[in-house]
Amino acid sequence: MVFAGLSHLFWGRTAFQAQVPDWVPLDKDGVVMASGGVEVTLGAMLLLARQDRARIGRLLALFFVAVFPGNLAQYLGRRSAFGLDTDRKRLVRLFFQPVLVLWALWSTRPKH
Repeated sequence: MVFAGLSHLFWGRTAFQAQVPDWVPLDKDGVVMASGGVEVTLGAMLLLARQDRARIGRLLALFFVAVFPGNLAQYLGRRSAFGLDTDRKRLVRLFFQPVLVLWALWSTRPKH
């Protein structure tokens, strides 16, 4: 998550803008920067916090749900970025978002 967030802030900013839906009434670069900041923060929290991992995992899952409209916008708008240069690749990517949600919840679940 830290790496993904840093890519939002630095080398991947332009590519991530392809995922910001046109209906979002904010500057696309600002949205990318803000989401990158959230990713860095969540990633750092996962690395540093030991007792609240389940809560952080739920926040991360909610984040993955919140950014799904961007993935959908990339598909519907036929926007190429990150090697997703065909409708088929963009469509397949949509099915990985629920996997990320489940991964965030599973990997941070309390271990008894």
